[in-house]
Amino acid sequence: MKQILLIIDAQQELIEGNKEYGAVFLKEELIRNINSVIEKSSKLNISVVFVRDLDVAEGKGKGFQVHEEIHIPKNATFFDKTATNSFYGTGLLNYFKSEEIEHVVMMGCTTQHCIDSAVRTATINGLDVTLVGDGHSTTGSDILHAEQIIQHHNNTLHGHYNVENFSIVRKTEEDLFHPTHHLYR
Repeated sequence: MKQILLIIDAQQELIEGNKEYGAVFLKEELIRNINSVIEKSSKLNISVVFVRDLDVAEGKGKGFQVHEEIHIPKNATFFDKTATNSFYGTGLLNYFKSEEIEHVVMMGCTTQHCIDSAVRTATINGLDVTLVGDGHSTTGSDILHAEQIIQHHNNTLHGHYNVENFSIVRKTEEDLFHPTHHLYR
């Protein structure tokens, strides 16, 4: 089974915050977990794809780049997006199809927007998804604290299905590149 690690919007300004928004919830843990999963993928020779949002830091400078503490593999692939959904207008889905990807391990920011839409779009398009439950984050909203948003999405997206393909939520320390979707089919 061909797999890939997809890291969405793990950008400097988005993780650290700016004048309008604060830092994401548990940013140090998020960075540590992303690096841990990148290391696992490297040991297994699994490719890493980063998606960056062109709205972050107006699409330029240090704030737009992947967070400086994230260990970017030399052979990582990058896609830039202009919408919440990482698949919209980016060529990401075509890339996955050309690489014959069947399973996506997903991490990044922000939980209720970009992560949610990417998980759902991936399953609709024939991919099984493992969302790293402690590998995505957000800031709070006027209604919910960041921790509540993350917990809600981990609960909602675990077992989210679209016919044959679905998502499950697992933790960083688990064997994420040994998919367990077959246990639920």
